[in-house]
Amino acid sequence: MTRRRGRDQREATIEALHQANAADLLSYFGRRVSIPADAADLLSETFVVAWRRVDHMPSNPEQARMWLFGVARRVHANAVRGSLRRTDLTLKLRRQLETQPLAAIDSTTLEVREALGQLPVDQSELVRLILWDGFTLPQAASILDISESTARGRYQRARIRLRELLRPEEPPITTFASQHGEGSD
Repeated sequence: MTRRRGRDQREATIEALHQANAADLLSYFGRRVSIPADAADLLSETFVVAWRRVDHMPSNPEQARMWLFGVARRVHANAVRGSLRRTDLTLKLRRQLETQPLAAIDSTTLEVREALGQLPVDQSELVRLILWDGFTLPQAASILDISESTARGRYQRARIRLRELLRPEEPPITTFASQHGEGSD
């Protein structure tokens, strides 16, 4: 019962803090990010942190507001650092890829890619995981969060359809008679 009362009080505290400060915090983030949706994400993250650390929040409403803006500042700083790390890694990878020669793409590879593109998405992804990425059928089923029997059925249907799509054009059937001029008057 005491635990429940404590939780109810935490919820009430966070709710009051949210009601009193969410609009101002959203504006705070909105002035600091270039994508408006990021401001909403940062606001949510701020209240997640506040929820976890509500025991450290001052009881005075003005002090609590300042504390919450301090949390928001750190949440924003973490987001900026994460963004810079991702940008740095992307640039590093781009430079690395520029120095490595790309594997030649031959006409067969293009045909296979085109054929895979004609399969339903769930089948083409299963084929890619098994044939290109080297996973077993049970592993691919796990990655796709489907049962092995479902994966087996999809894989079988995909193989049949790929065989149809990749079958080379068969030459027209000719008979001995038509090749040698027999039977034509």
